[in-house]
Amino acid sequence: MGSATSSPAPASKPAALPSNPSLITELNPEGLKPCCACPDTKSARDQCFMGSEKPEIECKQLVEAHIACMKGCLRLQGLDV
Repeated sequence: MGSATSSPAPASKPAALPSNPSLITELNPEGLKPCCACPDTKSARDQCFMGSEKPEIECKQLVEAHIACMKGCLRLQGLDV
């Protein structure tokens, strides 16, 4: 039998701090940039694209999950998408 070791679950990433204070507005009090809003789905999508021979097929669900996350974040910021 193989070893029963398990690796620890990856820690969730904290929300990105704004690199530009001008991003902080009434609708975006945390100053989040869209590129930083969904790091978990973005990372999974990117890893799939990098390791896939047919990313348009193999990564479709990850792309859809990232789009859904981004839309949710934008709606929370008051944008209708």
